[in-house]
Amino acid sequence: MDWFAVVEFREPLALWLAVLALPIAWAYRSSPGVVVFSSLSLIPGTSSWRVATRWIPDALLAFGLVAFVIALAGPRIGERSIEINRDGIAIMMVVDVSGSMQALDLSTQDREQTRLDAVKEVFAEFVLGSSNLPGRPNDAIGLVQFAGFADTSAPLTLDHANLANIASDLEINTDRRESGTAIGDAIGLAVERLRESQAESKIVLLLTDGVNNAGVESPEAAAELARSQSIKVYTIGAGTNGMAPVRLDDPRSGRSVLRRVPVEIDEETLKTIAERTGGRYFRATDRDELTDVYAEIDRLERVRLNEERTRQFDEYFALPLLIALLCAILGWLLRATLYRRLPE
Repeated sequence: MDWFAVVEFREPLALWLAVLALPIAWAYRSSPGVVVFSSLSLIPGTSSWRVATRWIPDALLAFGLVAFVIALAGPRIGERSIEINRDGIAIMMVVDVSGSMQALDLSTQDREQTRLDAVKEVFAEFVLGSSNLPGRPNDAIGLVQFAGFADTSAPLTLDHANLANIASDLEINTDRRESGTAIGDAIGLAVERLRESQAESKIVLLLTDGVNNAGVESPEAAAELARSQSIKVYTIGAGTNGMAPVRLDDPRSGRSVLRRVPVEIDEETLKTIAERTGGRYFRATDRDELTDVYAEIDRLERVRLNEERTRQFDEYFALPLLIALLCAILGWLLRATLYRRLPE
C-alpha cells in the first residue's frame, strides 16, 4: 500500500489509453475465423472446458495492453532532496562596563539590578534564545568590553554557551586608571575582529550609558572605519539621562545606601555612528525596553536561507513492460494452440 502512495507517472495522460483495452479485446474476440451455426445444440461437446475458458487469451491480451500503457506512462518513485544553506551573520557585541553601569534604573519591580546585570541577562537571551528572543544559532558572535580601554572578551565563535558564560562574568570597572568611556576604541576593536570573518553580513551592537571621554580613536573616525568595511553599527543608549540611583557603601556606617548621581548619554554621537554605518540608534530606559531593543535588532538582522530542492527518480517501467510482453505472447500462443479458431 505504501508503494502505491508514493508512485507517480512521468506521462500520466497516457493512462487514458488503457480504456482501449476492452474494445480492442472485444473486436479481437469478434473477429472472423469462427464457424457460425444457427444453434449450438447441433455441435457436440459445446460445454467442454475449452469452451468455458475461451475468454482467457482475450483477457491476457487486454491485460497485456493495460500493462503496456502503464509502462508507457512511466511509473516512478521520486526521492526529494532539500538542501538549505544558511548564510550566518558575524556579530560583535560591544558592552560598556564603566562605573556608570552600576546605576539601578534598569531594575525590575521585584528585583534590584545594575545596568550591567540587566545587559548580561538580555545578552544571554539574544544569543541563546528565550521566550522573547529566538536566539542566534547560526551566527558567529564575539564580545568586546570597554571602559577607559577596549578589550576582546571573546573572539567570534559559534560556541554560544561558552560565550554566554563569558558575558555573565563581566564586571563593572573599578580601576581608576581605566576609568572613562572609550566608545571610539571599542568600535575600532570590534571592526578589527570582524575583518577576520568571511561572513557576508557583519554588524556591531554597541551598548553604552555614557559619553566618549577616553581612548585614542574618536567615535566618528571609528564609524568611518566601520562604513569602509561595510559593517553596520547598531547603537543602544541604556538608562536614563540626568540622575540615576546607585548603591554605594557609606564610609561612615559601612552600610550600603542608595544615592542619586548624575549620568549622561551622548545620544547625538550614538545616532551619528548608526546613521553613518547604515545601522540604527535605540534607547532603553528600563529592562523591558532593553529586551524590546534586542528583539527589534534580531528582526532586522536575520540569517538568510537559500533552499535548493532536487529530486531523483527510480524508474519502474520495466516490470509492467515485461508483464505486457508475457501476456501478449501467452495470449497469442494460446489462441494459436489450445484455443485455435477454425477455419483460419
